[in-house]
Amino acid sequence: MHLDDLVSSSGEWLKGSGPESDIVISSRIRLARNLADFPFISCTTEGDRAEIEKIVHGRITALQEAGKMSSDTLYINVGELEDVDRQFLVERQLISRELADGEGARSAVIDPAECFSVMVNEEDHLRFQVMQSGLDLTSAWEKINGLDDLIEEQLTYAFSDKLGYLTACPTNVGTGVRVSVMLHLPALVITRQIEKVFKSLQKINLAVRGLYGEGSQAMGDFYQVSNQITLGLTEEELTKKVADVVPVLIDYERQAREFLVRESQETLHDRVSRAFGILRTAQTISSEETMHLLSSVRMGINLGLISDLEIPTINKLFVHTQPAHLQKLSGVELDAADRNIERATYLRRHLNGGEPNDPSQN
Repeated sequence: MHLDDLVSSSGEWLKGSGPESDIVISSRIRLARNLADFPFISCTTEGDRAEIEKIVHGRITALQEAGKMSSDTLYINVGELEDVDRQFLVERQLISRELADGEGARSAVIDPAECFSVMVNEEDHLRFQVMQSGLDLTSAWEKINGLDDLIEEQLTYAFSDKLGYLTACPTNVGTGVRVSVMLHLPALVITRQIEKVFKSLQKINLAVRGLYGEGSQAMGDFYQVSNQITLGLTEEELTKKVADVVPVLIDYERQAREFLVRESQETLHDRVSRAFGILRTAQTISSEETMHLLSSVRMGINLGLISDLEIPTINKLFVHTQPAHLQKLSGVELDAADRNIERATYLRRHLNGGEPNDPSQN
């Protein structure tokens, strides 16, 4: 399997098949680990990073040869990728911006179904992540725990009997676990309740981030909710803390949607219809506007205001209309203006089904 094989596909986490998937896009658990024989990344030399990458690559290859990891698992040298390929993996949520923009030896191990990935030489020597569709933190934890055990058979982690797993960032010391859930919360944004909800989350030490994690802005009304600290709590306790809060957020969003349907149905219907109309007819459109309009359409589908369109299609469009995906799909490098035209063409093709009123079909 090659990187380009991922271009036209959609990962399992995007298929909208998991529990509460009308609101919860995905559940993700990440583990930070470091090798005992090397300093943290911020203190390593280029030679250290190259040696870490070489060791991890060798251990992954050994696991594949032993049949403990799929032979289709991709091992990608991120440092050798073109800019568009690195951005493609960021848009796909398979690597972080920090890994993409980093320097020196760094790589990624990617599951063909995109259920897990491992980043090598990011902020820590190793960053594992597992993603599940919908609200399914239990399955995500079981999978990442198994992956962690598998890798730990091959490597010796930096560990303290007093503190637990040692990590580059103090907030990750202990379990090294970051439990996060990506939610689609358009109704809370429309009703202007979103800030109040987030302030409540901060009081119980839960962080709220944008679509691409730390430092990113919310796009398309997507938000990631995760634990802020790991020290002093077990992996199960951290998972439960996030899992207990998410149903409350789901309930708030559903109440907000019910309010919009009950109190301003015409306005809501107009908002959804306009969004759908623009996406089906636009000749040029930016990534930001696309995300905003797709958010309204996604909510409209879940509220029964749009028929003949499925959530997995919209989930795919959120990702495939991003800049790097458009360039990979078209096979050519595009500047911003050309991307906006290509994006509009792609949306018309996928939302009109080849109807005569689709300019791209004429």
